[in-house]
Amino acid sequence: MVYAIVRAGGRQEKVSVGDLVTLDRVAGGAGSTIELPALLLVDGDKITSDAQTLANVKVTAEIVGDLRGPKISIQKFKNKTGYKKRQGFRAELTTVKVTGIDA
Repeated sequence: MVYAIVRAGGRQEKVSVGDLVTLDRVAGGAGSTIELPALLLVDGDKITSDAQTLANVKVTAEIVGDLRGPKISIQKFKNKTGYKKRQGFRAELTTVKVTGIDA
């Protein structure tokens, strides 16, 4: 089984060919392709972590679509001062499908 650890949106994701992965918003429309930088490559028993070798590894993915994450409620309150603050947040996300891992 071939899989790679890639850097995507400040996080690291374990991906293999055919996986659907949700990342922070990526520029581009549905159907366009992106390339993700590999940090580690596992090909059966062979593990590659050398930076020079990983520079040649290409992990390509196709953008499936954009979406928004779940709503997060943020509430701040300080006792006896009358201070209250309420805020909401929804992350902008992109779903991608990994199409190839080329070593």
